[in-house]
Amino acid sequence: MIIKSAEFTVSNTQISKLPPCVLPEYAFIGRSNVGKSSLINMLTEVKGLAKTSQKPGKTQLINHFLINNEWYLVDLPGYGYAQSSKTNRVQWAKFIKNYLEKRESLQCVFVLIDSRLPPQKIDVEFCCNLGEKGIPFILVFTKSDKQGVVKSQQNMATFKKELLKYFEDVPEMILTSAETKFGREKVLGLIAEINTHFQIPEAGLKINEQHP
Repeated sequence: MIIKSAEFTVSNTQISKLPPCVLPEYAFIGRSNVGKSSLINMLTEVKGLAKTSQKPGKTQLINHFLINNEWYLVDLPGYGYAQSSKTNRVQWAKFIKNYLEKRESLQCVFVLIDSRLPPQKIDVEFCCNLGEKGIPFILVFTKSDKQGVVKSQQNMATFKKELLKYFEDVPEMILTSAETKFGREKVLGLIAEINTHFQIPEAGLKINEQHP
């Protein structure tokens, strides 16, 4: 897939105020400081599209980016930031849960995992929650350039083994690097493939009928 355009559309926490469900969308989420913004900028090849920060937990809203006028890349707030207040964590859980479970045009969730680390309980639990709700997801392992492919692949295998305790089969796993663009074509290729099967959900069809 060639990225011809990528533009910020809207930030929100209310599902009702998100863009109409007429295009496929793909959510990116992971533990705070997993390198999500850097990965998004690498995929779109637009420097600064997603704001990067050394301070974990900066993204607090659902951010929609329109890609090629054909699909949305959705930047979701990171989870597991210990310094967030209990109130903020509860609010995060509520609006992210609503988005993941109720957003009809959501095609797949890309769950970002730090390839340098052994399986983290919070990542495994998040994957299990997606599985229980029947929400399709793909595992994207980040920062492979920080330690080398072999060590990263070892950690990926360990994570897969951990997930197999809860899943009969493990979703696709992709190793990436925002620095070297490793894995970029594979991520975009999967999105392009899923796009070919997209059908506008009922909510989107009603909007199209109202605004032909």
